[in-house]
Amino acid sequence: MINRSGNILITVDQNYLPHVRIMLSSLFINNPGNSYDFYLLHADIPNPALQPLQRYCERQGSRLFPTKVQDHVFAEAPVGSYYSKAMYYRLLAYELLPEHLDRILYLDPDILVINPISELFNLDLGDKLFAAAEHTWVPSLSKYLNMLRLGNYESEGYFNSGVMLLNLARQREEMDKAEIFNYVQQHCKELILPDQDVLNALYGHRIMPFDDSLYNYDARLYKIYYLTSRGEKDLSWVMENTAIIHFCGKTKPWLKNTKGEFVALYKHYMQLSKQIFE
Repeated sequence: MINRSGNILITVDQNYLPHVRIMLSSLFINNPGNSYDFYLLHADIPNPALQPLQRYCERQGSRLFPTKVQDHVFAEAPVGSYYSKAMYYRLLAYELLPEHLDRILYLDPDILVINPISELFNLDLGDKLFAAAEHTWVPSLSKYLNMLRLGNYESEGYFNSGVMLLNLARQREEMDKAEIFNYVQQHCKELILPDQDVLNALYGHRIMPFDDSLYNYDARLYKIYYLTSRGEKDLSWVMENTAIIHFCGKTKPWLKNTKGEFVALYKHYMQLSKQIFE
């Protein structure tokens, strides 16, 4: 029986479509019997490039809704070589997505889903605008410096924007794109990871934290998770408990000579994806 399990948001350009395929393959393989509505926000991906992904989703009982974001949405937005229009997609999802959606799970394309994610979908957000993971390995001093840099002292930490549950209904009531654009304009010199910094600066105190080792595991930092858990979170623990592995940073697992505990796992799903789409 097919169970329509939730809405998922993806924001990519055409170059990242192969990695979206790998992510979706891992999601379907490890969440059997579930189907999803995928909303893909993009600037200029041609329809023929999206058709294989659309057909694959349909074979899984799911639906893909590609949405080309119109330029007028960003008429007042600060943009340039460092601040692209695409950086605003996650923050303005409440405005860009259909109004009947009340919540959606955002997933970066550079992840693997290796266990069920139903519990993440079903989090009670209450009056929070987002749910996201604070990477617990970050030293307390770094968290304080980020709060100081961004000026949000009410935030519980510094949250990663690669996996987020968005409370769209509440965001439509409380968020204002002019506030986002003004913040970028006024603080552009302080922003290091632009959209993630804006998320934390303006809304860090309205984010519900979830466990990064379960739903936003940083693939670069296996040894730190292992050591800080006193050996509990070894590879066996990750394979049994972690739902989402995130390949953060610039060194991606699909690049030649990349090393790490989870690179072989990613290449395994890469091979499965090729078999599915070829």
